[in-house]
Amino acid sequence: MDRKSRLLGKRRVVVKIGSSSLPHKYTGFLNLNKVERLARVLCDLRNQGMEVVLVSSGAGAVGRKTMGFMERPEALPVKQALAAVGQAKLMMTYQKLFSEYNQVVAQILMTKATMLNGDSRQNARNTFDQLLAMGVIPIVNENDTVATHEIEFGDNDRLSAIVAAVIGADLLILLSDIDGLYEDDPRTNPEAAFIEEVTEITDGLEEMGKGTTGSSVGTGGMSAKIVAARMATDAGIDMVITNGNDVENIYRVLDGEPVGTLFLAHKNKNFDLMEYLTAY
Repeated sequence: MDRKSRLLGKRRVVVKIGSSSLPHKYTGFLNLNKVERLARVLCDLRNQGMEVVLVSSGAGAVGRKTMGFMERPEALPVKQALAAVGQAKLMMTYQKLFSEYNQVVAQILMTKATMLNGDSRQNARNTFDQLLAMGVIPIVNENDTVATHEIEFGDNDRLSAIVAAVIGADLLILLSDIDGLYEDDPRTNPEAAFIEEVTEITDGLEEMGKGTTGSSVGTGGMSAKIVAARMATDAGIDMVITNGNDVENIYRVLDGEPVGTLFLAHKNKNFDLMEYLTAY
């Protein structure tokens, strides 16, 4: 099956945008133009009859900027306090911008403990299903105000794959700060070859991903995205990594255009979300 045939007709889509894609590069303040365009694109997908979930990073970065912190703090209580400030401000921004297009949004804050508990995981699925049936766009983030190192997802790449698996999504789109997967880090090696399609996530591919790190405002590098891809594709979900600097790449992905790196789903009959939650 060619890429266009594979991606056309997706109905339930999870879109993840990272901390590095939300702020202006030099000031660190939210890029309201980009956030507004993201809201417009997602609302347009809803108008087409699609079910959309947004997984959004950025609470910590927004909180740090709001409270005047130049660097990411080390102390956990400070991190959590800044995440609380930032989450409120980030959600207020989303609420205002989505409402410009008469779109209702809902906030869902998740913890790993929620997913590890079978009843809580089912309740989360029921809530997502009901919100989507009502035409609402859920906006998801990790509940950083209570998460600790032992119980956190670690980054929203993994979280978005978990959400996609829990709700039975058709497609997961990761909006990144690069065009997709390369054989080496293109920021340090301009000759690095671009990979358009991945049919199997090998150990070698995972090792290659470990050579990259996250940005100064985010937590996930390419390694986290490959872990997310393994989780999503094993759950039977196609995944695409594409550049979030142009949020209209979402349209291009859904139209089957050759943008980003496509990870092909290959449903694992032994897929067990609990194994991924405990392994990563």
